[in-house]
Amino acid sequence: MSVEVGQPAPDFTLPTAGGGQVTLSALKGRKVIVYFYPKADTSGCTKEACGFNEALPDFSGTEAEIIGISKDPVSKLDKFADKYGLKFMLASDESGETVERYGSWVEKSMYGKSYMGIDRSTFLIGEDGTVKALWRKVKVPGHVDKVLAAARDAG
Repeated sequence: MSVEVGQPAPDFTLPTAGGGQVTLSALKGRKVIVYFYPKADTSGCTKEACGFNEALPDFSGTEAEIIGISKDPVSKLDKFADKYGLKFMLASDESGETVERYGSWVEKSMYGKSYMGIDRSTFLIGEDGTVKALWRKVKVPGHVDKVLAAARDAG
């Protein structure tokens, strides 16, 4: 399955770091940035998370909620958030159902071996619950700035 611009964003309810849970449809009326990352506390994922965290004051002007999603268990997300002082939601999709519904569970290749993994991808969801912008195969440098610009332009 895959999601494209203009389509309704697939709803989800996932547990979050800090013992809570998040339901996308409960955030209708607000912009939501959902980004999928392969693994908490690895170099690229840490840079991406810290980039979003550092830009939170700028994102507050867009009234956008940021949710980072990986297949890591909540206990690992708790450690990740505490270690880097992350102030936005980190959600656990251990089953991989949400990752698959967004088309972010893909075949990858490293050192000549193929395996399934999370495609680093980001979705900007508008107040109406539809996908306004998306980025696949994200390269971390400069990505947060692109998402921020799109969030500002989206309303």
